Amino acid sequence: MQTVLRVALAQFARGEDPGRIIAHAKTANADIVVFPEMYSNGHAHFDPADAESVREWHEGAVTANGDFVAQFRKAAIRNQIYAVATFLEPGDPMPFNSALLINPSGETALHHRKVYICDFDVPEQACGRGERFDAARIETGAGPVNVGLMICMDREFPEAARSLTRKGAEIALVSNCCKLVDEPPYGEVRIAQMRGRAFEMVMGIAVANYPSPRCDGHSFAVSATGEVLMIADSSPSLTTVTFDLAAIRKLRAEDHFRCGI
Repeated sequence: MQTVLRVALAQFARGEDPGRIIAHAKTANADIVVFPEMYSNGHAHFDPADAESVREWHEGAVTANGDFVAQFRKAAIRNQIYAVATFLEPGDPMPFNSALLINPSGETALHHRKVYICDFDVPEQACGRGERFDAARIETGAGPVNVGLMICMDREFPEAARSLTRKGAEIALVSNCCKLVDEPPYGEVRIAQMRGRAFEMVMGIAVANYPSPRCDGHSFAVSATGEVLMIADSSPSLTTVTFDLAAIRKLRAEDHFRCGI
């Protein structure tokens, strides 16, 4: 049995075939592949002053059991891999910015709805808020691993990672849609923030972002000591990162006082 967990970050624009990407991740020996935020519509904007634009955006919502997510389920089964599918999910009165962790049997292992909504801008002004953060124990080539999900701005709030680590999450998988390096005046502060968050909560964190020009790419991963394990450039890519689970677990045992503070 392998002693490390391999996570593939799918830094691709909306429209790229998820089945092809997932197959590529399997070829790269990944255990899990993570897609950017709201991949069903590319985190599309709309004009809130244009009723037709708003209507079309809402009508683009897809269900967890619909055709869009089915592509991920079928590819997860075919390639025997975990996949994080992201989509605009119908809801009442507002849709949700959602992510599913799909297992190699095509079933849902985790269903997360973004909790910390960017309510200062479209499209998320039109999204409902999720209520919690959950972790799941999954079976991988590295044995059982506890993982949790976050979506973009969730990662900016310590409560998100704290909730996950309290539930035993060793790895946080983050679907993203914003600039991570090239947004003035912040620069690389979001990456620095995740380095600190991983160190605080003694967990690995992997972030999958959209490439340029939608965002600025730079999908990245950090270890439980805050070390940057990899960072992509701004172009479309599939990058695989390796998490040393033994090292994470050793730290969690030694630094238990930091886990779930």
